[in-house]
Parts: sequence; structure tokens; C-alpha cells
Amino acid sequence: MIEHAEALLKQISHGVYVIGVGVGERQNAFTAAWVMQVSFDPLLLAISINPEHYSYQLMQASGVCTVNVLGQHQYSIAEHFGRSAQDKMAGFQWKTAETGAPVLSESLAFFDCQVSHYADAGDHKIAVCKVVAAAALNQGRSLLYSQTGDMDGSRELYG
Repeated sequence: MIEHAEALLKQISHGVYVIGVGVGERQNAFTAAWVMQVSFDPLLLAISINPEHYSYQLMQASGVCTVNVLGQHQYSIAEHFGRSAQDKMAGFQWKTAETGAPVLSESLAFFDCQVSHYADAGDHKIAVCKVVAAAALNQGRSLLYSQTGDMDGSRELYG
């Protein structure tokens, strides 16, 4: 048994992101903290995604996504996209990436990605994605997972 797993796992440094997915008019976004670079050449990112969620269906159907980097002042955005809701995209400004995936205009930066392949990872899937474009959008310091407290409800999972 691992005591205080939720607190210990928050010591592994990683940021908080909004992942934009979509197929035509069907667009969605979700909060993710489990994103990391896994290759330089080609530039690949790995994104952990719950296969039970609507966003996973859209990612599979389109084969594209964006990774939008949140700033420390954007906790409420992380919280918003971490919930299930009808039309989560409303009330935010969006651009369209080269691949057609939605880009959150308020983010610090974004990575436009094509899904290369998926791997099983316990109760999640890992989407390995090739970065086809990226840009800085706004100034600020990245929001870290450790700064989100129990926003993800992990305390209950490990309790």
C-alpha cells in the first residue's frame, strides 16, 4: 500500500493543459495533466485520455488534437474543462489549427497534433501524437498540476 499516494504523485512535475478535439461541427475540450514529450525526431507528445469520455471518440474519429498550455492564472479554465457539461466550448475564444483541431486563444501556447497511435494504460489510453505546428500565444507561467489541489478528485481514488 502507498500512503498519501495523491500527495506523492503531485510531486511529479507536469503542467495542466486543455486538449482540443473535434470533427467538423462536433468540438470538445478536456483538462489533462498527463502530457509529456516522448521524442525529439519526430517531435511526439503523449497524452493520457479516458476512453469512456466523449473527447476520446472525437479524437479517434478526427485523428487530431491540440495541446493548449494553461497559465497559473487560469485555474478556473482547468476546472471548467475538467467537468462534463453540455457545450463546454461556449464562452471561450477558439481558433482553428492547421489540422482543424480547436485552439484555445487564451492559452499560453499550443501544439497542433496528429495522432500517431494509441497504447493501453490501465483505465486510460495513451495517444502518441506528432506535433505538426506550435506557437506561443500569451505571456505567463505555466499552471502546474501540483497547484490544482484536489480538482481532479484523486484524493477519493487513493483514499
